[in-house]
Amino acid sequence: MSGAFSDKWYNVAQRIGLNAEPLAHEWGTPLDPERVKAALSQGGFDAITMVHNETSTGTRNPIDEILKVVKAFPEVISLVDTVSSFSGYPTPKDDWGADVMITGSQKALALPPGLAIASVSEKALKRAETIPHRGYYFDFLEILDNHKRSTTVATPAIPLIYALQDKLEEIEEEGLEARYKRHERLNTRMHDWVEANGLELFCPKDHASKTLSCIKNTREIDVPALNQALKDEYGFCIDGGYGKIKGKTFRISNMGNETDASFQELLDALDALINRFAKK
Repeated sequence: MSGAFSDKWYNVAQRIGLNAEPLAHEWGTPLDPERVKAALSQGGFDAITMVHNETSTGTRNPIDEILKVVKAFPEVISLVDTVSSFSGYPTPKDDWGADVMITGSQKALALPPGLAIASVSEKALKRAETIPHRGYYFDFLEILDNHKRSTTVATPAIPLIYALQDKLEEIEEEGLEARYKRHERLNTRMHDWVEANGLELFCPKDHASKTLSCIKNTREIDVPALNQALKDEYGFCIDGGYGKIKGKTFRISNMGNETDASFQELLDALDALINRFAKK
């Protein structure tokens, strides 16, 4: 746990009655593989959950290093959230050795919300067979059984599935490596803007997300007023921070369909307005 969404995963586990143990890190701090190793060495764990790209804090966690640790504990199933990194930068599930990798349609894939997408290992499927109360809607075995019969567990969001097909063709045309480089290029431009304006990232720069930036509000910017001006004068909108760091930070995305031109328009708008609403 190191941000709002990894914290939420723990909260969900508690709500459905699982005996879950938090491994809490300070928000904005990358997950520590050595702490994971020490926790798993205590024994008694069936699974570990983690977030690759912690959107609330703009932190990119070292999932590859953590999953190297997890490999030493074959009884542990690994579940990795790549909701805001998938297609924005590499998420090599098989190379990582992740058992379950999940994402959504609404982030770097730049589609409307409504689809959850998962890749599930044979190991995870075999483990699922041993679980007596898996529910129904999110039961991997039920989903797989329906898939083999060319159907789905329930009526799917058919327009989104067609949209996903179109998006995958678009990604193939751009090229995955080119897509990664575009995200990284825009992300670097955002980091340069942060430094040029006397601001700083909320997390260590060497672990910063490549799809969005969480920025400390060190200049005491009136973010709601800035956002209103962005909307009224330029047609843009940024995020005013998430969870317990709302107001202390603000977030700017560079994921999905953003281009060099569209992103530069946003930065130009911010340049025109920021001094109007900053106290420092």
